[in-house]
Amino acid sequence: MTRQHHAPQLGVPDPELRNSPILDRNDESEIPSLDNEIESGACYFNGRRFPFGEYVRSGDELLHCEARGVWVKVMEERLT
Repeated sequence: MTRQHHAPQLGVPDPELRNSPILDRNDESEIPSLDNEIESGACYFNGRRFPFGEYVRSGDELLHCEARGVWVKVMEERLT
């Protein structure tokens, strides 16, 4: 079983807390410019810090923390 199967379910991003950008896998070329932000070396979700390479779940989406501190959607699971 891979690490992504053990990803914690974090719910939806709370706009009142610190959250890193979430991108679709196909939109990686449009990683937002972080010139006005400090790159933290990690991703944030609802104020919690996660290291590069970490997986989390947000609803039915699996997110992967990638370089520059952005979440990339890995897949969506259909809950039936």
